Amino acid sequence: GGGLLTEVRVNGLLRENGEIVGVTCDELDPITADVIIAADGVNSELARDAGLMDYDEPDEWFQGVKAVVDMEPDAINERFDVEPDDGVAHLFSGDLFEGVRGGGFLYTNEDSLSVGTVFHLDSLAEERAEPHELLDALLTHPLLDQWFQGEYHEREYSAKLVPDSKKAAHPSPHEGRLLLVGDAAGQMQAQGPIIKGMNHAVTAGGLAAEALAEAKSRGNEASAGALYEQKLVDEGVMAKLRPKRYRMTRTLSESDVVTKVAGGVLDSAVGRAGVKLFDGVLERAFNSPFLLGMIPDTRTSYVTVPRVVAETLGERVDADNDVEPPELDDRIGDLTYDVGDPHIELLDNSYEASGTAVTACPVSARDFGGGCYREETVGTNGSEQRVVSLDTQPCVECGTCAVVADTEWDHPAGGKGVEFKDG
Repeated sequence: GGGLLTEVRVNGLLRENGEIVGVTCDELDPITADVIIAADGVNSELARDAGLMDYDEPDEWFQGVKAVVDMEPDAINERFDVEPDDGVAHLFSGDLFEGVRGGGFLYTNEDSLSVGTVFHLDSLAEERAEPHELLDALLTHPLLDQWFQGEYHEREYSAKLVPDSKKAAHPSPHEGRLLLVGDAAGQMQAQGPIIKGMNHAVTAGGLAAEALAEAKSRGNEASAGALYEQKLVDEGVMAKLRPKRYRMTRTLSESDVVTKVAGGVLDSAVGRAGVKLFDGVLERAFNSPFLLGMIPDTRTSYVTVPRVVAETLGERVDADNDVEPPELDDRIGDLTYDVGDPHIELLDNSYEASGTAVTACPVSARDFGGGCYREETVGTNGSEQRVVSLDTQPCVECGTCAVVADTEWDHPAGGKGVEFKDG
């Protein structure tokens, strides 16, 4: 049997003589355990406490932003041409997103649609693009009119960080008696149209449980981590999460010279002629897990290729999509919060250190005073200085600012924070 403790925040690892023996909590006394399996998500405090994961490199993360949109079941069945118990999903890419590397998605639920965008966090930061505006660009695109048909009521707005497993998945996700699974270990496979997160997390959880059972049967619980690591390899999980072919080719394929040349050739008359000639080959390539496992993280892959393919082989969409997504302050106001004490500390409020959060935070924006991060100008010794201020009240706990700003980021206390009703 087992037990479940709700509204309790685990805030760190319990150690005795330097060894991990359990966890510490905000609301309860420390809890000891033979093995701790951390499944506390992409912002795992246990993974950071153990020194296994960090937030130092923006290129290791994606940021996902999602809107849940009301739609009656009958309308979903008719507009997407599906049976009552079936669903459908779409992925979007191209030049819709101001040059930011990433794309969009749409999938049907029972009585709603989930529509969102996912971008490389380093690209989002470099372009100083605002996530809510990029989402709106997708929501108002003419292609989506066939499904919205002028009707739009946004039920919920949310965001989260997503690890790029090619770079972030830990090859040895354990330390002592601590094992990491799922997003906490960076186990999110996002390679072109291959999007696999929950299935890898479930697999990892099962393998961690098997490793613990075997370790206990041998009377050596401390060996669970090594057994778990080997199982991830033997079951082929790590080969999918961290494909060797990507690591072998990225130095060349992601170089500025290759990216510039490839983009120029593809966008030329010769390149477009090649797209027409080899359209079947391209279709197979974009459905090949082997090739997608080494797709470079460049503008060419995420913007130029889909745009040229669409312009060369696709049909232009001329529909009018006149839906009006809510303003950012309305999106924030529609969420339910019980924040409690501030859970983020801004360590360096200079614009140079933390200014990127003003645009990268999904509930912040330039010239918007109701979000988490705001740019301000203060007078200092007769001169003016750009600084950043923080208010955690509207926080959706995505963790973006832990990467792009100089912060100390923790989860809210147990039972506190934002309450998402639609996931």
